Amino acid sequence: MRAVQAREFGGPEVLTVREVTDPVAGPGEVVVDVAAADVMFLDTRLRSGWGGEFFKLETPYIPGGAVAGVISAVGAGVDASWVGKRVTATTAASKIGGGQPIGGYAEKALAKVESLTVVPEELSSAQAVALAHDGKMALAVFDRAAIRPGEWVLITAAGGGLGTLLIQLAHAAGAHVIAAARGRTKLELAERLGADAVVDYSEPDWPDKARAATGGAGVDVILDGAGGALGEDALAAAADNSRFLGYGASAGEFAAPDTEAATARGITVYGLFDLTDANTDWAGLAERSLAEAVAGRLEVVIGQAFPLDDAESAHAAIESRIAVGRTLLTVGSAR
Repeated sequence: MRAVQAREFGGPEVLTVREVTDPVAGPGEVVVDVAAADVMFLDTRLRSGWGGEFFKLETPYIPGGAVAGVISAVGAGVDASWVGKRVTATTAASKIGGGQPIGGYAEKALAKVESLTVVPEELSSAQAVALAHDGKMALAVFDRAAIRPGEWVLITAAGGGLGTLLIQLAHAAGAHVIAAARGRTKLELAERLGADAVVDYSEPDWPDKARAATGGAGVDVILDGAGGALGEDALAAAADNSRFLGYGASAGEFAAPDTEAATARGITVYGLFDLTDANTDWAGLAERSLAEAVAGRLEVVIGQAFPLDDAESAHAAIESRIAVGRTLLTVGSAR
């Protein structure tokens, strides 16, 4: 089969398509004939050589932690009726809180049977895989945030796949949404999805503008997908006794807010691992996200899709900050 390999750590140009051996399903596994593969910001960071102390990757490797497509083979202990079903899944090597997000940029990929979610007929494989990571994480963040009608909610990295979903969820909950992103294209998208106000965080006074949008009272909830200094600066827009949920690192690292100062103001700070626990029903969240899309309550924003042969451009788009919504690789039919 054809697959994208990172032949060494470096820039997007290290990604090349090569012929490799077809995967064989082991016990509890299936082989998915891939129609579309998710491309994450994390993929670009790992390809550059970041995160070796956490992920222990060795080159060459096939990037990609989630796929959608049709099951063509099953391993021992797996019900044969799975064959022919259209599913979305994380790859066999990938898991939340551990594992390695690899194996997805290929014509065939391995997945564990417990990670499979059947794709509803109403959705394309591209839509389904765009929700594979972001759909369940958006719902996990939204549920923990416990947003109430009338609250002001500031969302950073609002133009990305996860941010676009959270805008819609917060808006539907009756909140006033302030979307923070970089550039007019992303801000206009945020407004279309339901944001009441937008701020460009390439401008140095953006937290002041976010606070001003609330009439000076400050925001009740911060949903931080940007991380780094951007996430830390967002606290300047927070009201006393508010909630800060940091789950993303599109700025390069997770935010490290001054917890002592936050506590003094009554601000509750949640980090990524505070948002979920061992009892989190990831399978249920995945099914729920697909159901919300089928019902028309969540629009899946796929800003750019590239063929398997052009994975280099997919990574370059993400790293240049021009990517909007979700970025995908299309392998076979996106249906």
